[in-house]
Amino acid sequence: MIDRSDTTGESGRLPFPPVMLAVAGASGSGKTTLAAELARTLGGLHFPLDTYYRDLAHLPVEERALQNFDDPAMIDVPLLASNLQALSQGHSIERPLYSFAEFTRIPGKTETIRRGSLVVVEGLFALYFPELRPLYQLSVFVDTPDDICFARRLKRDIEERGRDPESVRRQYAATVRPCSLAFVRPLIDFADLVVDGADSLDFKIELVVNTLRKRGLLGRLEPGFGSRIG
Repeated sequence: MIDRSDTTGESGRLPFPPVMLAVAGASGSGKTTLAAELARTLGGLHFPLDTYYRDLAHLPVEERALQNFDDPAMIDVPLLASNLQALSQGHSIERPLYSFAEFTRIPGKTETIRRGSLVVVEGLFALYFPELRPLYQLSVFVDTPDDICFARRLKRDIEERGRDPESVRRQYAATVRPCSLAFVRPLIDFADLVVDGADSLDFKIELVVNTLRKRGLLGRLEPGFGSRIG
């Protein structure tokens, strides 16, 4: 079990429930970069949904690798919803650890995630499941042209995952883009704020922070966050 330190003070109590912020968008849209920087800037927790893929330990590893991880049916929704509900109420949770090399959860291991004043929920399907949407005080969709998404994904998979360029192109055409059009792109309708993924990161951060300010949510964050946003 991995323990993330509690930043809520000696009492361990929050004066009010944490701000829950969702960031969704297609693969390669820049949503992960935006979510991570928002969490860093505002002193919050970056909460990617990648570790909530269903446990496939019952399948041979060769069969696991053939699953379509761009389909929302691959997400363990009951566990995800239960964990986010607990976080939204200021409770700590045990988050599963996932092995992307083995395409399944790491048996018997979890990560302790403790309550804080801001949780930035990020992933392809952050806005997909009706159980999750009521938990968010602000929902952001990163709208990025498909050619930019593909170029970013191609670069990432080659440089960081050692993939063959042609295999990346085949996967993108066969599953990534079709699933994005079917499941991810329509989520723009559930967003409170749409940002252009081609804009600079600083500008996108400014848009989100200004929206939080207009909604009166910045005052609910940890003391001292202002020094990080200027």
